[in-house]
Amino acid sequence: MIEPIALAGLTGLAVGSFLNVVIHRLPVRLGLVSPTSLDGSRADSALASNDPAGLIRPASHCPQCKTPLNWRENIPLVSFIIQKGRCRHCSTRISWRYPAVELLSTLISMVVAIVLGNQWFTVPALLFSWALIVLAFIDIEHYLLPDAITLPLLWLGLLVNCFAGFTTPQAAIIGAGAGYLGLWLVYHLFRWVTSREGFGYGDFKMLAAIGAWLGWALLPLVICIAATVGAITGGLMMLISRSGRGRVLPFGPFLAGAAWLVLLFGDSFISAYLLTSNMGR
Repeated sequence: MIEPIALAGLTGLAVGSFLNVVIHRLPVRLGLVSPTSLDGSRADSALASNDPAGLIRPASHCPQCKTPLNWRENIPLVSFIIQKGRCRHCSTRISWRYPAVELLSTLISMVVAIVLGNQWFTVPALLFSWALIVLAFIDIEHYLLPDAITLPLLWLGLLVNCFAGFTTPQAAIIGAGAGYLGLWLVYHLFRWVTSREGFGYGDFKMLAAIGAWLGWALLPLVICIAATVGAITGGLMMLISRSGRGRVLPFGPFLAGAAWLVLLFGDSFISAYLLTSNMGR
């Protein structure tokens, strides 16, 4: 049992390095973000509005000194630790996101392997988890949830559930529709009452994708967890710092975290709730 878990962790570590590339380059590649708006992170310096970088090439560069990074400087987590979080050539500080994504991808992959074990749908669950990481961090940095990720994720969820991966095909189709329409209705109701926008259309599509993976029955649990954690986070930010007042929090990271938890532990949450309710009677 140890070997599959270790393999999942190493795979997650390697994939985490690529996820950082996707998080950094995809919004620019799609024309959603200008290269000049990016922060000083460990990525290539060849980004240009007329020729945005691909996800594979060009190779990574230091954004400050333009020096290409060799393989020793691209080892996930290890390079960051050895170089003390700075470029080896010009001492520019490397963004915290790189080790965070690599570590998160490693841990999440190991948990998926532990919970699901050697089953065929473990691989789709890993793909789902990695896609959630990308969506969460792009939303944190740019307040965007690209269709290039949410829509393929939706179709992949429907495909996986055609083979009874995590729910039935019928529940997956209803979940996709309910996920989109549910947040769409909340969005318009909130705007009608407050004259403000509480969500973006990317959130609708992301919840539709989550519904396609988990089915309609688990969507209320996902929304409940995401909304609760989001509200607590917003409240803590206002208490800790004045800068947190009036700040808009992206909802994508909370949806991503809630969806991942429900994917692996949704049945346990529901069983615990039912047990607590019965004991209270």
